[in-house]
Amino acid sequence: MGGFGSGRPAGLGRDKVESSRSIDVNQLHREGCLRPGWWGEWQWTREGKKVAFINMHAEEDRLNLTYRVRIAGGDWEDVEETVRIVRIPCQFGGTRPYFICSGVVNGTPCGRRVAKLYGSGRYFLCRHCYRLAHASQSEEPWDRALRRANKIRMRLGGEPGMSEAFPERPKGMWQRTYERLRRQALEAEFEADAAFAERLQLLVSRIEKPKPTRSFWT
Repeated sequence: MGGFGSGRPAGLGRDKVESSRSIDVNQLHREGCLRPGWWGEWQWTREGKKVAFINMHAEEDRLNLTYRVRIAGGDWEDVEETVRIVRIPCQFGGTRPYFICSGVVNGTPCGRRVAKLYGSGRYFLCRHCYRLAHASQSEEPWDRALRRANKIRMRLGGEPGMSEAFPERPKGMWQRTYERLRRQALEAEFEADAAFAERLQLLVSRIEKPKPTRSFWT
């Protein structure tokens, strides 16, 4: 059995997708882990060190998982889970695999067709069953804008942050492509500046606004 890690019961707040261990059907497909008869171990690493793993056995229409899990600091439990797989024909030939979520919420089976399942509790289920939120959903407007700009900066080989020099055009990139990306990044940074200034002005106005006085005689 694989030591999977410590989880928490579903429903205790909105955990983030980005902080939850997951299995990706497309990644498994690329690695050949969905071939009928395949046996093996799937692991998660941090700084090059293995921190958790599960065992997998693929069949034609399902993936069998075995692992150990500990919920809310309790005892380690052995878990065996079977995840259904469907293969949908692609427009230009071939098929694309999907997981079928086996979660049950309030007595209603989920059955969603998804690309990722998350190990945020005892079983690997979709993000809807675990009520997982994306980190971007809790971001302020300027955070989202800066994230878009930083993504472009790093795509061009530069460093994130408005204080850093904007990267030069990478070798082999079309000039018009570079100019488009540069314009998008600068627009996003301008948007971030404006959103931050608006929020700051709102906070200042709240601080400076005099509190109404109360009279007990009127």
